Amino acid sequence: MKAKGIIVPILLIALVLSLTASLSVAAQQKDKKKEQAKQQEKVFIPKEVKSAIQEGLADRQGRQDIPVKIFQSLYLPARENFQVVFLMNIKNSALRFAPVTAVPAEAKAEKKGPQETPAQEAVEKQQASFSVFLQFNRLNDAGEPEVFKEVYVPANIQVPTAEFDPEKEDVYSVGYPLPFGHYLLAAAVTSVDLQQMGIAYHEFTIPDPSQFTKTLDTTPIFFVKQMDQMEAVEQRTIFHRGLFTYSVLKIVPNIEKVFQPGENLDIFFFIFGAQPNQSQQYDIEINFEIKQGEQSSIKWSAQTYNSPLISQPLPMKQTVRIKKGEEPERTEQRDLPAGSYTLVINILDKISQYTGVKTVELTVK
Repeated sequence: MKAKGIIVPILLIALVLSLTASLSVAAQQKDKKKEQAKQQEKVFIPKEVKSAIQEGLADRQGRQDIPVKIFQSLYLPARENFQVVFLMNIKNSALRFAPVTAVPAEAKAEKKGPQETPAQEAVEKQQASFSVFLQFNRLNDAGEPEVFKEVYVPANIQVPTAEFDPEKEDVYSVGYPLPFGHYLLAAAVTSVDLQQMGIAYHEFTIPDPSQFTKTLDTTPIFFVKQMDQMEAVEQRTIFHRGLFTYSVLKIVPNIEKVFQPGENLDIFFFIFGAQPNQSQQYDIEINFEIKQGEQSSIKWSAQTYNSPLISQPLPMKQTVRIKKGEEPERTEQRDLPAGSYTLVINILDKISQYTGVKTVELTVK
């Protein structure tokens, strides 16, 4: 099995190089903070929303007129910063979805007078419009939050009626670029008139890449259900349903880490601490293995990579030895049976000889 390169566009490799280069400019962070301080003077969060955020800040318990829960955050390298993605659950009915109707173009063309009303199309979509406010607070050495950045995200979500379940808690996401540090996010999802609010808090840390000089580590590891390439990078912050974006990629994550027999594990992460050679080329070797307890279920051949940004499909096929009676022994490829497993990831930087080990739990049903 060869390491997959198609799913990681050249643009993402450029992001890796820009992140590596940013290690040498860590000392310039003070100058950037001055610029960020000027940006903070702008107000992006209305006073009534800010007041509600402040009320729940101490115990991290906010209003839940619209039930919102941030259950996970991911971060990946971006130009001079990290793209941080926040995944949250929101019940569809709380967002007040309503049917969207449309008039066919041909019906509009046939309309001749004010008394004539063209027939409308059958309802095909449900739509919800609401507001999202993000307050990023940096936590100082005493653990006290200090406002770092405020962001306003107008949201407009459309769902095909055939796929819409008002009682379901769907996954929503929003991403934003941030420098390394220790943060507390206060996210407010509100009705357009600000009468209904759902406020959630999420503490997270982005590590300083310059600290990984003699060791290897990774960003949070996640599995991919589907990945598509967009025509261009999104130019503004967008609130998404069921997916998140990273550079030019549109990614549907496998949040539950549950797989059907025969599916691939499609894994995605970035390696901290890998060292390029004098030609700025990486030489990374990774051994992937699935274990059930202490027993090895699948062990793939070693994979090599020339980038610390890893996107790799792993077919869940076991090689089983079969012997019947006096027949010669033969091998057969079979799907990994249902059960709970651990994916073990052994990483070797062949340039520095540093190593790292990560594990991820998963389930086959």
